[in-house]
Amino acid sequence: MKNLIRTFVKTNPNIGFSIARLTLGLVIFPHGAQKLVGLFGGYGYSATIEMFTTQMGLPSLVAFSVIMIEFFGSISLILGLFSRFWTLSLAAMFTGIIITTQIEHGFFMNWYGNQAGEGYEYSLLVIGLALSVLLNGSGKWSIDSLISKTQ
Repeated sequence: MKNLIRTFVKTNPNIGFSIARLTLGLVIFPHGAQKLVGLFGGYGYSATIEMFTTQMGLPSLVAFSVIMIEFFGSISLILGLFSRFWTLSLAAMFTGIIITTQIEHGFFMNWYGNQAGEGYEYSLLVIGLALSVLLNGSGKWSIDSLISKTQ
């Protein structure tokens, strides 16, 4: 078990990976906070679950997972705690978002409001940052780095 934890939290001590992890966590946090607790103009947990399940037709487990990944995953990324797990979750989630809702709208986001929906450029950035952290670990300034030193 100890070796599994060591492998899971082992991280490259490069500051650049800390920057990638922090950027990803800080960008995703407001979205998770909107969905779970209603901050930043969001509607909170109940309304978000209802919107995901009734309007978008997502299974309730997927709706719940999206909210948890965005909120708790972003906080964990900011702290650098189990970053590989959370970045894998984010990469999978945003791949699903591209496939199910964005690919039909093309690459570009809906900057001018003249598309029927959002393109996938933002999602690709999230996936790229997530894969960088997934492959290299949390970076120098992280709880993962502290854990890996004690194992």
